[in-house]
This record gives sequence, structure tokens and C-alpha cells, in this order.
Amino acid sequence: MPRARIRSALVAVACAGALTASLSGPASAAPGSQYSAKEVGRFLHHFYGKTGPTPWEREHLVSEDLKERAEEAPAGFDLLMCTRNAPKDIDIGPVTTAQSAGVGWATVFLGWGPGQEIAAFTAYVDLDKSRPLKLLDVNCEPPEA
Repeated sequence: MPRARIRSALVAVACAGALTASLSGPASAAPGSQYSAKEVGRFLHHFYGKTGPTPWEREHLVSEDLKERAEEAPAGFDLLMCTRNAPKDIDIGPVTTAQSAGVGWATVFLGWGPGQEIAAFTAYVDLDKSRPLKLLDVNCEPPEA
């Protein structure tokens, strides 16, 4: 099984576990204790910008686990961008939040110019407001249409 699918399965299991825990717990998260889809969207737009995250953003706005995985990626492959080549344009799709699982995500679209191929991947963000917004994970598999 390719690493991306294993990672996707692990993210799904983690989300399912969080959902189960939240449903069986005594109470759900207090209103306002999680980031909204609008806040996640602003974060992702700022983080990715038009050409990708800056070195400062990569150091301070990415989870430790994802930073470690990015360091282990093959030479020349940018795991946070799921590509080897710098795009000319980046767009963020609509944000989905799973409040009970504490995760938000959106499709990130990478473009290399008019008439060129467009690539897409999914970026995940932790919704817990007790921590600063950070990129939690990426799934480099193109999202299902």
C-alpha cells in the first residue's frame, strides 16, 4: 500500500477515533473553542499565498509531525506543496470542518500557467483554539471528484 494511502487511512482513523470519543464523552466542545471554516480558509490562503509557504511559515505554522515527514521526503519533493516544481499560482477550495473530530480541510489547487496542468491535494488543519492554527497534515493523492 503506497505511503499516501497509509497516511490517508491513518488520518481517517484518527478522525473516526476523535468522532467516537466526542460522541461518547460527557459534552461536546464549548461554542467558540474551535476555529471556524472561515478562519481555516483565511489561514490556508495566508499560508500558501500565491506561490507557497515562506521559510518562516514552514518553521512556525506546521505541526511537528508534518515537519518531520517533510524532512524525510525524497530530495527535491516539497511535501507541504505535494510537488517537485514551484507553482505559478495557488488557489484554495472550500473549507470543510468536522467539529466533532476537531479537523478542517480544503483542496489546494496548484497551477503552472495558462494551458498547463493543474494539480490538487488536501491540506488539514487542527481546529482547537487552545493552540495557534497550524497545518496538521497533507494528502498528496488528488481528491475524489
